[in-house]
Amino acid sequence: MSALLEIRGLNAWYGASQALHGVTLSVEAGEVLALVGRNGSGRSTLARALMGLVHSEGELRFAGRPLGGLRTFEIARLGLGYVPEHRDVFPTLSVHENLQLGLAPRERGRAPRFTLDDAYALFPVLSERKRTRAGALSGGEQQMLTLARALLGDPDLLVIDEPGEGLASLVIDQVARCLRTLRDRGVAMLLIEQRLVIAQDIASRVAVMGHGEIVFDGALASFAQCTDVMREWLGVG
Repeated sequence: MSALLEIRGLNAWYGASQALHGVTLSVEAGEVLALVGRNGSGRSTLARALMGLVHSEGELRFAGRPLGGLRTFEIARLGLGYVPEHRDVFPTLSVHENLQLGLAPRERGRAPRFTLDDAYALFPVLSERKRTRAGALSGGEQQMLTLARALLGDPDLLVIDEPGEGLASLVIDQVARCLRTLRDRGVAMLLIEQRLVIAQDIASRVAVMGHGEIVFDGALASFAQCTDVMREWLGVG
């Protein structure tokens, strides 16, 4: 059986500058894969390539369907959700209106796994501020809103780019609890994170990127033993 997400020989560019060099990676249904690496290693570019947001060449398949040539909203409707690093909320709309925009169209052939009530239960602060304009929220609250909105698209796989970036430790703990809930509900995740503590708590497998290539891909237990990989590509140890 093929993986839920299959990436083979993926190259990507920003103008004339090549950012990805033959990336091959896969994510199984229900799996949480942590993609780690230094800034500039290509992790965010990979996420953007999956969503059709940068020029790329190579094989991308999701649930057996090729993604090449599809527009971003078409990719999302297949069940591939995306939480960008820079929290793209609609600043003049309320929290509730932002969440409503994330609701999946009823064409997936099943009842949605996540509802507005679920979103508010996972992040009570959003319920308290549902009438507040999204642009007036703190960075942590905007991150929660972006994550909750992505969930309402009822994804089979969620690509999450640096969910803990710039957040206080208390907010990071809340985001981590939400990610554990998603994992327990069977949502596969490609978790792009520099914080190894979050990755090790959530993921079962780790891939390391360096210079636009995958330099390690293996089980979490194997990664924990690869001190040379951590030292060379992550600056740890």
